[in-house]
Amino acid sequence: MIDTPSLVDQYCHGVLRTELGLGTFEAHLGAQLGGSGALPAAGTTFFDTQTGFAVRRWCPPLLGLDAHCPPARYLARRRELGVAEAGRRLLRASGIATYLVDTGLPDDLTGPAELGVTGAAEAHEIVRLEPLAEQVADTSGTVEAFLANLAEAVHGAAVHAVAFASAAGVRRGLTYTPEPPGPGEVRGAAGRWLAGRPAGGPLADPVLLRHLLWIAVTAGRPLQLHTGDRDPAALAGFAAATAGLGTDLVLLHSYPYHRTAAHLTGVHPHVYADLGPVLAHTGARAAAVLAEVLERAPFGKLLFSSGAHGLPELHVVAANVFRTALTRVLGEWVMDGAWSRTDAQRVATMIAAGNARRVYRLAGPAAGARA
Repeated sequence: MIDTPSLVDQYCHGVLRTELGLGTFEAHLGAQLGGSGALPAAGTTFFDTQTGFAVRRWCPPLLGLDAHCPPARYLARRRELGVAEAGRRLLRASGIATYLVDTGLPDDLTGPAELGVTGAAEAHEIVRLEPLAEQVADTSGTVEAFLANLAEAVHGAAVHAVAFASAAGVRRGLTYTPEPPGPGEVRGAAGRWLAGRPAGGPLADPVLLRHLLWIAVTAGRPLQLHTGDRDPAALAGFAAATAGLGTDLVLLHSYPYHRTAAHLTGVHPHVYADLGPVLAHTGARAAAVLAEVLERAPFGKLLFSSGAHGLPELHVVAANVFRTALTRVLGEWVMDGAWSRTDAQRVATMIAAGNARRVYRLAGPAAGARA
């Protein structure tokens, strides 16, 4: 038996503070699967997915119900307990000991401190770069002030944050070249963006996004890059350009390109990949996907995460699916004689928590330590 009693959730968001009906719960479940605003086809439900079935398997017993109970019964019980008590039971049963929380999304979500209290766990903040830049733009009157304040804000955030995260920077900022833009190019882009930006408008200029990523590279914290459902091979140039600079890159949400992400972790010493949503989305097939990742990635380069947003159920699902898949894959290799049980346990501990503690400089046992 492979034991993973304690997990570091190296990328997640807070949970909602509001009660949810069937429709709103399903909307948040769909957002985890297909992005914001995703809707099921007429006459269907997002509960009929691998993630939906996993919610019904793992979560009802934590609220005093039978596994696989109907969604309506589960949500009725959730409302009986109240959102605070249901969230407390779910999070504390997940076995997650540390949360790294991206605070850059606009929903009414718990922050790191509140999530940590609810889950009886440690919690640390991940600062998302694009909202930070937008906040700086709101309070900077000139191009020169904006650029100076932006660099100061990123380096200032590094004092309390364990990492930075970027989504738009990956989709748009690295489209043409991975290299940092020149000062004149940055000033010109900043002037155009600030002049044409409506109040509170998002940062979408590719030059400024690339500039923002490179500021983060110099700030001394790991940089998490949202690949979404895009091929992370597009990040190979940025990985090469940032080699040797002291900043680790962590590829988030690479499914269905998990093999490519695994390959990049083997090519570049400072590139890592997370596993949580990849496995949670594949549910009962998670062991097969995990085995594919382990074919190519060095074991010290893989990190557990839930990627959960809004629903505490998603933390539970990610943790349990991860444990089940890891036990199945490594257990089979031990049974076949390909691995020793000691090595299997050591690798499981690395992926579950040790690698994240090393990358993000968290307190705890060193990854890969031999018994």
